[in-house]
Amino acid sequence: MGRARLAALPVALLLALAGCTGGEAPAPERAPLRTTAPAGDDPAWRTLAPAPSQRTEVAAAAVGRRIWVLGGYAPDGATLATVEVYDTAANRWERGPDLPVAVNHAMATTLDGVLYIAGGNDGDGPSPQVARLDGDRWRTLAPLPQGRSAGGLVALDGRLYLVGGVVEGGLAGDTQVYDPAADRWSPAPGLPTPREHLGAAATDGRVYVVGGRVGGLGGNLATAEAFDPAGGRWRALADLPTARGGLAATATAGGQVVAVGGEAAATFPEAEALDVASGRWRSLPPLPTPRHGLGVVAVGDTVYVLAGGPRPGLHTSAANEAIDLG
Repeated sequence: MGRARLAALPVALLLALAGCTGGEAPAPERAPLRTTAPAGDDPAWRTLAPAPSQRTEVAAAAVGRRIWVLGGYAPDGATLATVEVYDTAANRWERGPDLPVAVNHAMATTLDGVLYIAGGNDGDGPSPQVARLDGDRWRTLAPLPQGRSAGGLVALDGRLYLVGGVVEGGLAGDTQVYDPAADRWSPAPGLPTPREHLGAAATDGRVYVVGGRVGGLGGNLATAEAFDPAGGRWRALADLPTARGGLAATATAGGQVVAVGGEAAATFPEAEALDVASGRWRSLPPLPTPRHGLGVVAVGDTVYVLAGGPRPGLHTSAANEAIDLG
């Protein structure tokens, strides 16, 4: 479907094409858990300062101890260029410079202390635009070979890796690798299990992709796979304990890949951590405010969960919660 035709479609249909079911009647919401008491030595979630605005289908990444929450949908379904920055040390928010283009379902990461954003849906379909933050201004970089949204962007050993997601016509079949020195994208082997609305993280020399979905909310997956750039191959991992799409993931300093949230008939409170050394998953205490389309970011061994939809489809939140896993 051409970009001009996409621009003329109603918002509800655009959300469905992007994998967000805003045009459907909302399913019953799982009641938020107001407190999460630790059992024994289990960690507990903390409720932090809420974001200035409610959003869902955001991108998020940390630069030092500050977390940047980028773009997404507003409560009325508008696609946003909004950037809000959370200072984890001060428990305080401030406004950042707006994105060059308003996008939802975009992907963000930090490489060598520099924040990058790639792709997303700009209202006309998957966008190829890529930018990095230089000081307080966004600089446009070499675009993606093809627009992409609802995938994962991670940084590893001086490169960016863009995995999975949606391109015009269906699911992405390749991985795109960005060389910042050359300002150039090049292809690498794609996910063995193509999917979108997935969780992605990088640690221990590998790119990890967990969960995701194919074909709408009924196509949620538990699949977990890892890519070794040195060998150029993907390998299968132990399945995510809870199959889900619409989640997000991050890697802690201690070598855990943590997958949080998601949606099906309701939103998921599940938070599950993969120890990459042992290859084993463990369940964490449930997220107090179950959400999908959320930002999940680690600063050290603390995992922060920001924004997202508290019910399936187009619903928004300003929630900000964290758990310490060190």
